[in-house]
Amino acid sequence: MKYSGAEITIKLLEREGIDIIAGIPGGTNLPLYSALGKSKIRHILARHEQGAGFMSHGMARSTGKTAVCFACSGPGATNLMTAIADAKMDSVPIIAITGQVPSSLIGTDAFQEVDTYGMTIPITKHNFLIRSAKELLSAIPEAFRIASEGRPGPVLIDIPKDVQLETIKIESFDRSFDEDDLSICIDEATIERAAEMINSSKKPVLYTGGGIILSGAEDILMDFAHKNSIPVTSTLMGLGCFPSGDDMFIGMLGMHGQRYTNHIMHETDLILAFGVRFDDRATGKVKEFCPNARIIHIDIDGAEINKIKKADIAIQGDIKQAIKQLLPLIEHNARKKWTETIMDMREKYPISKMVKQDEQSPEVMIKKIGGFAGEETIITTDVGQHQMWVAQYYPFSKPRTLLTSGGLGTMGFGFPAAIGASLANPGKKVICFSGDGSFLMNIQELSTLSELNLDIKIIIFNNRHLGLVRQQQVYFYGKELIASQFYCKTDFA
Repeated sequence: MKYSGAEITIKLLEREGIDIIAGIPGGTNLPLYSALGKSKIRHILARHEQGAGFMSHGMARSTGKTAVCFACSGPGATNLMTAIADAKMDSVPIIAITGQVPSSLIGTDAFQEVDTYGMTIPITKHNFLIRSAKELLSAIPEAFRIASEGRPGPVLIDIPKDVQLETIKIESFDRSFDEDDLSICIDEATIERAAEMINSSKKPVLYTGGGIILSGAEDILMDFAHKNSIPVTSTLMGLGCFPSGDDMFIGMLGMHGQRYTNHIMHETDLILAFGVRFDDRATGKVKEFCPNARIIHIDIDGAEINKIKKADIAIQGDIKQAIKQLLPLIEHNARKKWTETIMDMREKYPISKMVKQDEQSPEVMIKKIGGFAGEETIITTDVGQHQMWVAQYYPFSKPRTLLTSGGLGTMGFGFPAAIGASLANPGKKVICFSGDGSFLMNIQELSTLSELNLDIKIIIFNNRHLGLVRQQQVYFYGKELIASQFYCKTDFA
């Protein structure tokens, strides 16, 4: 039977289990939309391509499954690039499928032509410029494999309009290849050395990040921490991998972390860096970060190991598998002296001193909302002061319940991500915390939300400022408040 390139694309997306796509049609991807109209895949018409991209983030980040978004060529593709770059920074498996001008016009500065392939090379895990309909049969399955294997990330597929219209004969859409086992074998001798270092340490700390959540290692991390009485700190992307109410949890570290957490990190003699990349927001001045500590760094991405901090023991591999191999070799240890030191630090630098006692302060409100929302509730945030307040004070207990833009720090992320999360998790509560500056970035998606009629709560902290910008101007720029205040009062309600 003959199929067009557009029909092949949709059939292959169906085969990969895609049931929702967010996007916007345009001249160069209309054949794809024509084929999509005959499919059972549900299409969400976003009001801006960046909104569509972040809806796919909400789906992928909350479920761990690869999500798909569509855009046309030119401005459609460039509008999508912020979401693609965000996915690269935070290791999110999304596939962006863009239309392109016909192959014969590529390179001629045709209407709505940009070099989508070239522009996305630095911000994707991999990208494809499709040259024939036949090429789709291998490129699309390969894109899904690349997006999800190892350290996840975004893949772009750019399909010229003539390729979407080209027809070829296909007998079957069944898989005709075996998927390779690309898991990394972890050396047992290295695991044994790491276990010896952990058992002999006096003041170890588990420094955990998004890699724990991506590998599904949260349960075994709990067993590991409690067996050896190792306190657990988290990066922004790791929040939820360890229950915030657990005695072993010492909060988020770094620039926006708890004061006592950073004091504890300064005291540690061994950092167990599991699924982290030593981001500057966590470390501050790298040379002064944990000056007396040895480092065991485990990450699936070899490029992250020894990139910023040199590890005493480096293990490339899946974190869940590494902890599973380490656990039997770790001794039961109450670590009474280290535990007492940590309790002293908590009393000396309590978080309660930082919290305004005003009932309407953001910190108090966030803690109250966390108290009745339920641990399965999905929280999304935009970027700014409110993001850090949520990270500091919301009681996260489950993985994939905090969806936030960590590496790229994109204002406008939270609201469309909440729409995506709600679509992918019917029946779950979704709350979006935003600031007045961030919410204005993708406020047009209120129209999309109205059409979908989803149960999403939106909480806007409206101080009529770019709050985090103002905060930095106050602390670092002599209180010169320039271009950080909104003089026009927006009536959000």
